[in-house]
Amino acid sequence: MIELSDMIRELRQQLSTALADGGGEALRFELGPVELEATVAVSREAGADGKVRLWVVDAGANGKYTQAQTQRVTVTLTPKVVPAGGGTARTVLIAGGEVDGER
Repeated sequence: MIELSDMIRELRQQLSTALADGGGEALRFELGPVELEATVAVSREAGADGKVRLWVVDAGANGKYTQAQTQRVTVTLTPKVVPAGGGTARTVLIAGGEVDGER
């Protein structure tokens, strides 16, 4: 199992790789909302400052976690690029330079 935050981190890395790989390409894609759907096991650490963690459960392993409480969650992410040093976030374009009429 992996934590939900690790799954989102990996998605961010994969999208960054796709953005870099698209450099110089004439055909570009605007990245719209990304939906993730996963079955997660919810666990809580013991103690006063115990954290709740969401673990992504593999579909084949779902039966192994019947003791843990599992939930199906859908997360919608809208990727934006924020320039280094701050500034206004902008929509992500997967590829190279701008094309006339492109949003």
